Amino acid sequence: MLFDNRESAGRLLGEWLKEKLGKESNYIVLGIPRGGVVVAKKIAEILGVPLEVLIVRKLGVPENPELAFGAIDPDGNIYLDKNTVEYFGLTPQVIQEVAQEELKKIREREKKFEKGLIRDFKDKNAIVVDDGVATGMTVEAAVGYLKRKGAKRIIVAAPVCPKETEEKLKRYANEVYCYYSATTSPFAVSMFYRDFRQVEDEEIQNLLQ
Repeated sequence: MLFDNRESAGRLLGEWLKEKLGKESNYIVLGIPRGGVVVAKKIAEILGVPLEVLIVRKLGVPENPELAFGAIDPDGNIYLDKNTVEYFGLTPQVIQEVAQEELKKIREREKKFEKGLIRDFKDKNAIVVDDGVATGMTVEAAVGYLKRKGAKRIIVAAPVCPKETEEKLKRYANEVYCYYSATTSPFAVSMFYRDFRQVEDEEIQNLLQ
């Protein structure tokens, strides 16, 4: 499976979700910045529902920041992959240092993407969207945050994710829709896109207008 770009992936995922979710329109689509918002925009258009952002951040291993040992939500709650924490011998102090740095970035993005922020999730049906899911830590943080905020139903949607991550996320969310469940190892989201360019903050701000 190879998607042309995030917009194309969003269209495919959006049409699939439309079939799965039916005609009920009481949803909000929440894109995880940055790439997830591009995919989410197409889904929101197809479903005819509002687009918002949910800013959660990956916590990366200091010597290899691309490798997640956890994630942090907008309230500062930390979600850890205990196996990765143990493997790299990450101390509580190191975890807190990385978490505080990422929380600062969440606050910076909240200012930038203020037009797309929503604080009240009580009794809402939320569709959490990313451009792909690898370990699932940021999505787990998003789901945990929405549960605490009283969301009625939480759906996770992504163009691609590993099969094992998809199964793991089903333990947290009400429903999980992964358009393509990959069995490829090693896995990287970029492997499944012809165009996986960097998305800039300005593009997200324009999508939220």
